Amino acid sequence: MTEEFYVRDAVAVARDCLGKILVHGRTAGRIVEVEAYLGVKDLAAHASHGVTNRTRVMFGPPAHAYIYFIYGMHECLNFVCEPEGLAGCVLIRALEPLAGIPLMERRRVKARGIESLTSGPGKLTQAMGITRRLNGSSLISGPITVRALPEELAFEIGVSPRIGIRHCADWPLRFFVQGSHCISK
Repeated sequence: MTEEFYVRDAVAVARDCLGKILVHGRTAGRIVEVEAYLGVKDLAAHASHGVTNRTRVMFGPPAHAYIYFIYGMHECLNFVCEPEGLAGCVLIRALEPLAGIPLMERRRVKARGIESLTSGPGKLTQAMGITRRLNGSSLISGPITVRALPEELAFEIGVSPRIGIRHCADWPLRFFVQGSHCISK
């Protein structure tokens, strides 16, 4: 994907991420679930508190990874989008594993089958070996990249409110591949 892909509003980027391939090292998966976060006006977004050491990456140039630690145990991957300064992000919630599956299984020994390897934001980062040390890395030239298939697969996009948040919880900003068995539960 090019930088132009990410220099758009978070909702458009989120919807267009579905079906794309997330690659890190020897692992890869088809993005099947995402959530859009709309910057300072979205009280569920980390950016709503302005620029801090934690959120600085979100306010920077698009096409970078914003990776944070949550609940004292999970790392979550976001794609920075929108023009610099606006802090829109797309949380990658779930993938359909495609490559490096044995490695993913070693990293996620408690997973029950391929469908649960990457069926949540913390699960997918663990399975793919994505950690906060990659925070701020380029999604164009960095170790985490996003690719389009030569021929996009047809699918319907499901829409619902985001999961596990308190503020702006009714906003329909969760997008997923309808019928995928790999989305979060």
